[in-house]
Amino acid sequence: MSGTITKIDPESLEFKTELEKTVKFTDKVCAQFGFVYNPDAEINQGIQFGLTRNKLMHGKRYCPCFFITGNKEEDRICPCKPALEHEIPEEGVCHCQIFCTPEFAASQAKSEEIEEIVHQHSRGLTREECQILLSKSDIDSDELTALFEARELGMVTFKVADVREWMEWKMGRIAGADVLVPTSSFFQTLTESKLDKDENIIVYCHVGSRSAHCQRILNDMGYTKVSNLAHGIVSYSGEIVRG
Repeated sequence: MSGTITKIDPESLEFKTELEKTVKFTDKVCAQFGFVYNPDAEINQGIQFGLTRNKLMHGKRYCPCFFITGNKEEDRICPCKPALEHEIPEEGVCHCQIFCTPEFAASQAKSEEIEEIVHQHSRGLTREECQILLSKSDIDSDELTALFEARELGMVTFKVADVREWMEWKMGRIAGADVLVPTSSFFQTLTESKLDKDENIIVYCHVGSRSAHCQRILNDMGYTKVSNLAHGIVSYSGEIVRG
């Protein structure tokens, strides 16, 4: 097996020389198209290493996130056509994450700052940071705790919906949960819950799988601001209410 593996030494002079050229190349791409680099330097370095590796192995800076098939119509040379025509204009970032619009990069940097705040508990959230957190598809235990603190201070409004069953709710639920919408009677209890389609909603279950399913259903029904507590109540480190 080892005999079939092409080994390129990143410490070699050849690699380092080519890497310098790759960095100049990605700098030029940013300047030419008005892109900026991802705020995460490790992502940029990883992609630059991959582009350098492909240049040495295949003679072109093929996108390192895709297989190289030898088919000129399929193989992506950086910056690839899908990234320029669709990914960056529509999503703000290319598939490999190295090239971003300035707006995406600023948002990403802000998200990383918020993540550091909530996990280190260094300070409370601002209103803007609350909204950024609530725009995420998945949030974790520390983020939900920070949001509860902000809600108590009147800085943000949202509803927390438990989608487990009544028995599970009685055995232990997250303090601050607003409504029980069991998956076994989801549509009936959803109507009774009076959750508004335009309000911020966080759903949770035991480990995050049922709530992820309910999140998709709510999105399909036109609920526009639904987040899921990743890994569910078992991951939650805040207060649990029983009875």
